Amino acid sequence: MGSVGLLILFAIVGAVICAKSRSAGGAVVFAGLALVMFVATPVGQGVPGAISTFLDVFDGAATPVLSREQPAAPQQAGAGER
Repeated sequence: MGSVGLLILFAIVGAVICAKSRSAGGAVVFAGLALVMFVATPVGQGVPGAISTFLDVFDGAATPVLSREQPAAPQQAGAGER
């Protein structure tokens, strides 16, 4: 499993070379390969969960704005409470 880091590095270098030579398809393939190999490592196993959490928070923040819902009025403390 020690050579996975080297394979990820080669995939990133391949993506950069393809991008510089204006081969978008090759760059996407190499970048996707590097991402898949990174997620397969113990360090990258938390990436899918982090992306899922980020998208859930983003969806929760964007849904009221996109559906034009009015935010609930803040509740005020009673006369005796402070």
